[in-house]
Amino acid sequence: MNKTILVTGSSRGIGKAIALYLAKQGYDLVLHCRSQKAQAEAVIAEIEQLGSTARLLQFDISDRDQCAAQLNQDMELNGAYYGVVCNAGITADNAFPALTGEEWDSVIHTNLDSFYNVLQPVIMPMIRRRQPGRIVTLSSVSGIMGNRGQVNYSAAKAGIIGATKALALELAKRDITVNCVAPGLIATDMLDELPLDEIKKMIPARRVGDPKEVAAAVAFLMSEDASYITRQVLSVNGGLC
Repeated sequence: MNKTILVTGSSRGIGKAIALYLAKQGYDLVLHCRSQKAQAEAVIAEIEQLGSTARLLQFDISDRDQCAAQLNQDMELNGAYYGVVCNAGITADNAFPALTGEEWDSVIHTNLDSFYNVLQPVIMPMIRRRQPGRIVTLSSVSGIMGNRGQVNYSAAKAGIIGATKALALELAKRDITVNCVAPGLIATDMLDELPLDEIKKMIPARRVGDPKEVAAAVAFLMSEDASYITRQVLSVNGGLC
């Protein structure tokens, strides 16, 4: 296939599941991490066992200069990407009256500014390929319906949806689709401190999702079968909203 996909935040959790799922589909991967290099290298080993290739970029997605430098260098050496999955993100939950400026800024810079920081350097090289391309962003149920204690996170993830829809309009004629996957409550370490039994009662499916279910949605949007799907938000949330 020889199609290469960049997946940000792919050392663990949903990002790792996405990378492994795409590798099973035959894609080559560019993994990314900020600090968990050993974990990311372990994911590379798993990908290579599946018969695909992978390489690792390490940078802070909230740092515009780091993003541009690392991505431009990688593309100069290896060529433009077929696809990009903007997955990396953080939370810093707090009730709004107690929310600090640092908690607001860190989430907005990492989760929303990274849309520009990661995608802006890679778009023109993708266009110059003159071949189909795919971009998938990760929002959240919080970005669709809001969530108490997550005003910062909800704002960033809602912004991702708006930015995704706008970019899709710009790139549609270039045969580059831009879509968003919005997970609900997924079994990752982000749920470790939450009361799962109570949470499951709120979900019509009565369970939390598996990272592989999010990965499957991303993989579909990356596929040739999704070539006429763009500017859409695909919710993977067990009916939560």
